[in-house]
Amino acid sequence: MKTSNALLFILVLLYINASTQWPTHTVCKEDNLEIYYKSCDPQQDFTLSIDHCPDIATHTFNIRGTAVLRHSIKELYVKLNMIVNGRTVLTYSETLCGPGHSKLIFCGKKKGEHLHYEGPVTLGIKEIPQGDYTISAKLTNQDHVIVACADFTVKNYLDYY
Repeated sequence: MKTSNALLFILVLLYINASTQWPTHTVCKEDNLEIYYKSCDPQQDFTLSIDHCPDIATHTFNIRGTAVLRHSIKELYVKLNMIVNGRTVLTYSETLCGPGHSKLIFCGKKKGEHLHYEGPVTLGIKEIPQGDYTISAKLTNQDHVIVACADFTVKNYLDYY
């Protein structure tokens, strides 16, 4: 009996591991603006929330994000791609943690520690472009290993004119 229970448990774990696809999370859903995200790292999901969705383009807003690090962060790089109709139309990359310059409080965190940020963010843009598009965000460390990865879906129906 113990052997069959152990075998069943192993098969369930293998099935879950092989079929893991993280759910789509809602960041905000207002009258004219919807933002969703889904982890694109098959082994790790994370949490993200924002306060007061309508202000994200023009004001400072608070975010909360948490993940457990699967890899240490001595250096951290971000790469963002804006994708419209399956084509990358804008690419942005920046070093967030590195020798001599650490822009974030979690630079230097070790594997297994919690990565948590809670605080203000200002995007510094006047408006979020109208339409439906995807922003792909990838954080990699000094070994070029993915620390976190997500695809954000943005739907903005507000006409600014």
